[in-house]
Order: sequence, then structure tokens, then C-alpha cells
Amino acid sequence: MACVVIPAPPSCSTSSSSSLFSLRRPAAAAFFSGDSRPRFAVKCELGESVNGRPVVPTLNTEGILPKFLPTKRLASAVPANSRLKIFSGTANPTLAEEIAWYMGVKLGQVTVKRFADGETYVQLQESVRGCDVYLIQPTSPPANENLMELQVMIDACRRASAKKITAVIPYFGYARADRKTQGRESIAAKLVANLITMSGADRVIACDLHSGQSMGYFDIPVDHVYCQPVILDYLASKTISFDDLVVVSPDVGGVARARAFAKKLSDAPLAIVDKRRHGHNIAEVMNLIGDVKGKVAVMLDDMIDTAGTITKGAALLHEEGAKEVYACCTHAVFSPPAVDRLSSGLFQEVIVTNTIPIPDKNYFPQLTVLSVANLLGETIWRVHDDCSVSSIFQ
Repeated sequence: MACVVIPAPPSCSTSSSSSLFSLRRPAAAAFFSGDSRPRFAVKCELGESVNGRPVVPTLNTEGILPKFLPTKRLASAVPANSRLKIFSGTANPTLAEEIAWYMGVKLGQVTVKRFADGETYVQLQESVRGCDVYLIQPTSPPANENLMELQVMIDACRRASAKKITAVIPYFGYARADRKTQGRESIAAKLVANLITMSGADRVIACDLHSGQSMGYFDIPVDHVYCQPVILDYLASKTISFDDLVVVSPDVGGVARARAFAKKLSDAPLAIVDKRRHGHNIAEVMNLIGDVKGKVAVMLDDMIDTAGTITKGAALLHEEGAKEVYACCTHAVFSPPAVDRLSSGLFQEVIVTNTIPIPDKNYFPQLTVLSVANLLGETIWRVHDDCSVSSIFQ
């Protein structure tokens, strides 16, 4: 089962932004943002997964919308002569389509292709002179190709006289290389930030960076989008007693993230898995800090790569008496053997978002994919209208 919340386009009012992803709101509600235009939040109730693949709401080739979405497009959201332009790279076009639908605009036409020697070619098929341009392109695997494609798209917009260029990066690759842990190592996160900046980007919108200091690597404004509200909204629809809930951080580095998540789950108790890493993508669980006996454990991380950390943590939680274990993360990298580990029966459900496109081979019955299109669309709206972004998450 998959879930998405589709609110209507916002005004510049910031007073009601906390209602956008209210944890205790009813399944479907209408509320106002300081003016006469209502917003509608729709909780979808989809059927069971098909062949182990959860149903994710997307636009199809005929432009027919899923039945649980509003029947009318948000065509009045953006005037026909608007200077707002949205383009998508090839990394995650489905997410870009959902964002464009939310904002009531059509994706800009762009040609992206690869030459025989692997070089990337980009040509915009419409004018962007004097426009506020947003380029949606996660630097997900293959990271180097997608990163280069993003830079070439930025350069194409700059040379086409775009007024402002914003790189919307749902998943920021190389974010884990944010410091030197040993001698003679590269800080690749800073290098990538420099590459994007020097390509001509004026602003970056990124989702759940691996560490907050990565924002400081950019010499341009960065809007950090937290995807927790989407996961919180989904968990609120589950029949889980808050008295039985415990939020678990799979490592010490994620304690701050887990603590903030637990606070929004009616101040749920917190537990920490202490691990010792002996190499890249290799983790060993040592012990557990906190009580999980007879409780429903919700493990939270920013990404799942090979799933070594989170599966060993889940095994420890079961040994310590946890009743059920849920895994939640924003970025589903799912490098082998992640799928085998996650589908081994340790998890009641694995909840991820669609910041990274998930290939068919990586779907399994316990997987639930949530859409962050409305959250990114809201952020783009506010950046374009010079409104507050941080108030979304208050």
C-alpha cells in the first residue's frame, strides 16, 4: 500500500503551515491558510500490493489521474504567462510529473541524450529567458551520470539567460563523504557542492541531507526539506498505540534525527543501537541503549543503502523483546544485498519515499513507498513566492 497527501497550492501565509502535515488530523480534511482558498488533504486508501509491488500514485501516459485524487487539475495555480519553469532530468521523471501536477504546471520540454562515448547532451526545447527555473534531478545511482547531467542542465539554462536557476535535488549523492575520517581522504560532498555552484545554480533544494553541515559546503542558499512529515502522516494512519511505540536510532549519529521524530510522535521514548563499523558498508551491532521489550519499534534513518546497519539493528531489537519492527527512511538506495536483507522477515513494514526511483526488481511485499511530491511542490511554491520554507515543518 502507498499513500500520498495532495494539498492545494498555498498562499504566502505562514500561519497555517504547521497544519500541512498535522499528525492528529482526520483522514480527509479541509483547512484554510489565512485567505479564502481552502486546502484539501486527501488520505488515499489503496488496495493490497500487486505481485509484491506497492501501488504508487503517478500520472500515466493518457494523463488520467488516480481515482482518489481531485478530478480537477490545479490549472488556475500558475498563470499561463508565468515565469516559473520546471524541468526534469532523467533520474526521476515520475516524481517530477507528480510535482508538476501538484503545482498545476506542465513540465518543460528538454532533450537529454547520451553520445556513444558516454558524454551527456542537453537542449532546452523552450525559452527560459528571464524565467525562474527549477531543475529536478536527484544524484542517485548511477551517481556520476546523474550529477553530470544536472550540471549540464544548469549550464544550458544559464546560457539561455534564465533569471534564476534552482537545483532541486531530492537525493544528494556523495553526502556521506562530508568529513575526513582518515588521512588522505577526499571530502567529496564539498567538491560536489562546488561543482553545482560553479555550473551556475543560484539555489539548491535538497531532501534530508545525511548531515546538516553539508548545507555549509554550498556558497549559495540551500533549502533543506525534511521528509519526516510525510512518514509521520502515514504512521498516524496505522493502528499503533502510542503507549506501545518506541523510536529507535540505528546508530549514534542519527540520535538527533530520531529524537525529533519521537517528539512529534507524542513524545515517544527513544532507544539507540550502538554499532561499530569496521569498513565501508559493513556494520556490527554491539548493544542496545533503551527498553524495547513488548513495544513496537520504529527504526528511523535518512537512507538505506546495503541495509546492513538497519537489519542487524532489527535483529537485536527482536532479541531484546520488540513486538514488531518498522523501518523508515527517506532515501531508498537499496544497493545489493539490501532487498534480500529487508525482505527476510525482520520487518513488519519498510517505509520509504520516492526521492529515488525504485526499479521493479527491488520491490518486495513489506515495502511501502510514500510520495514527497506535495512537500517539494510546496517548497518550490514558497521559494518562488519569496515565502518562508522552514514554517512548513514547525
